[in-house]
Amino acid sequence: MIKIDRKFCPYPKALKNKNYKHPTNKQALKESNSDKCMYCESKISHIDYAHVEHIKPKSKYQNLEFDWNNLGYACPKCNVEKNDKYYEDLPYINPYEEEPADFFYAFGKMLFKKDGSERAEITIKDINLNRPELLEKRFEKINSIERAITSCYRIKNASYRKVMLDELKNEASKDKEYSLFIKSFFKHHNLEE
Repeated sequence: MIKIDRKFCPYPKALKNKNYKHPTNKQALKESNSDKCMYCESKISHIDYAHVEHIKPKSKYQNLEFDWNNLGYACPKCNVEKNDKYYEDLPYINPYEEEPADFFYAFGKMLFKKDGSERAEITIKDINLNRPELLEKRFEKINSIERAITSCYRIKNASYRKVMLDELKNEASKDKEYSLFIKSFFKHHNLEE
């Protein structure tokens, strides 16, 4: 999970007309998230239809059902895992309003809570952010990056090697899948900026 800068609602009239799934607004959420799930960072559109997620469930917070600040962009898996769960005294980490790096850290393919954060722990547990399929996808991504780094170090020309490694570092940019994990991997291998 990474920090997301939510765009302004481009079509507030849809929300006033009780349509939180309007394509224009959904597109704005998609662009804000770089087409990644707000929770697990998986790219969505190439494999499924994204859900417009209610951060605070609409079943418990009817007054927030059409509130732009309560809407997010999530993959079907995370949205179904979260379902209507929400604890007022222990809210899930909200990447639109908080810096997830203050609560989580990535090590290898696993997401961990920082400093005993109960909120991070319940977010990981309830949304199942270390589910087997997700661990497998993160591992594949990390493994491909590791192979690419190994190839870069086989390049004899130092200038060309640096260019290739710098290009590879783009895989940690916020629009890339699992960027939190790739950034952590680079840091662990002393390849961060």
